[in-house]
Amino acid sequence: FQFAFACALSSIVAGTVAERCKMQAYLLYSGFLCGFVYPVCAHAFWAYQGFLSNTNANPLFGVGAVDLAGSGPVHMCGGVLALVMAIILGPRMGRFYDENGAPYDEPKDIPGHSVALQFLGTFCLWFGWYGFNPGSTLTIASSNRGSVAALAAVNTSLGAAAGAVSAMFTGSILEERRTGTVTYDLTNAMNGCLTGLVAVTAPCGSVEPWAGFVIGVIAGWVYLTGSWLLVKFKIDDAVDAIPVHMGGGMWGVLATGLFSSGPRLEVAYGITDHIGWFYEWGRGSANFRLMGAQIVAILFVIGWVAGIMGPYIWILNYFNMLRVDPLEEKVGMDISRHKGPAYNMEEDNSEHISQLEQRRSTRQLDVSRSRSGRFSTKKANGPDSNFQNEGEESA
Repeated sequence: FQFAFACALSSIVAGTVAERCKMQAYLLYSGFLCGFVYPVCAHAFWAYQGFLSNTNANPLFGVGAVDLAGSGPVHMCGGVLALVMAIILGPRMGRFYDENGAPYDEPKDIPGHSVALQFLGTFCLWFGWYGFNPGSTLTIASSNRGSVAALAAVNTSLGAAAGAVSAMFTGSILEERRTGTVTYDLTNAMNGCLTGLVAVTAPCGSVEPWAGFVIGVIAGWVYLTGSWLLVKFKIDDAVDAIPVHMGGGMWGVLATGLFSSGPRLEVAYGITDHIGWFYEWGRGSANFRLMGAQIVAILFVIGWVAGIMGPYIWILNYFNMLRVDPLEEKVGMDISRHKGPAYNMEEDNSEHISQLEQRRSTRQLDVSRSRSGRFSTKKANGPDSNFQNEGEESA
């Protein structure tokens, strides 16, 4: 079961750094992430001795953190690393800067090639989440565990649907206010759905169905805000995995501390004294212990992943093991690294392909890397050196 979680975790990062990351970097970060960084997160949340675990003999703040299926240790863990890698790796060529390194007035969209396949992938993930969330109860033999698994399935459905509708229609309203034209962005719907799924992953066994719906609605807004912030700070995420997984995971862990009801917590975890903060206010106590444990859990995931993986990724980048050659990126990694075109674009790309073949035949690939995504078309060492690094140029 944990192998499946680790697989999901590594694929979060792969989407963010797509189209510019070396294959060896994928293998190196995946091995270190799944072999060391993630197991520590999983242990902290779910092991009997984990310092965040609600099954610990002396749980944090007397209650421990509640996360049924991994909004924190799985999705936030992957999302934080995705953010770290996106910052160090830099944006794709042509996303925020032109070939002379000058910033665009408006960032250039680099859309996916098939909305139909995007939707297919989204529905595959949604379907798989019914193994992810209800499956995290581990057993359904007893009536209590069966009811928790059933509640998790219901909340999974509600969170996904609410996130999709929330993100799409909120985006439509904002677009209408900005341009006067109403459009319906299917990418917002898909990513809003996934953010809703991520957010409801932690609380799916401890909140009422109405709260699962509310969590999904807010998750749609979390996605839109996170996606906007990435563009504002010129951080290139090819599939918006950072707002989906880091943003959605953060909100899911917080939402568990807000919306978890006493009866649901008792059935799922045996917790009776410390419940969701909104319910605590309802019984006149304002007990912040569960909410406090959830906040500590968020800070732990961010600190642990960024603190360990940040230097690791920086070292890979320093030794030129992270980003592909600019010309290889321009040609497309399907051709330059995977021995064949994914699309029928040879005629449009023939000049760059010929240039790449010539460089490889003379072993003149530019081994320097742009760490900002800014490339210059000034010629450096000869007629084929059209993708000089901006840092080289200034030097």
